[in-house]
Amino acid sequence: MSIQDKKSCILQELKKKGCRITNQRKILIDIILRDECCSCKEIYYQAIKEDPDIGMATVYRMIKTLEETRLIQRKNMYRIDLEGARA
Repeated sequence: MSIQDKKSCILQELKKKGCRITNQRKILIDIILRDECCSCKEIYYQAIKEDPDIGMATVYRMIKTLEETRLIQRKNMYRIDLEGARA
């Protein structure tokens, strides 16, 4: 599955759960899909390069939302897990 396909699946799942799809959320998803980030702080530092208005709280909320919807798993780093969303 390509990164673009994964992103589309994630956005669809978030919409199903009633989440707004903002540009900042799209940026965070892109970063998580593109880079192997092991902390919210790493994601944040990548995100502010693309949008300096993204706050640390936005990153934490997005990670929490992805965890709650079972789209992300954290072991040693954050990785998208589309299989968990279908369980």
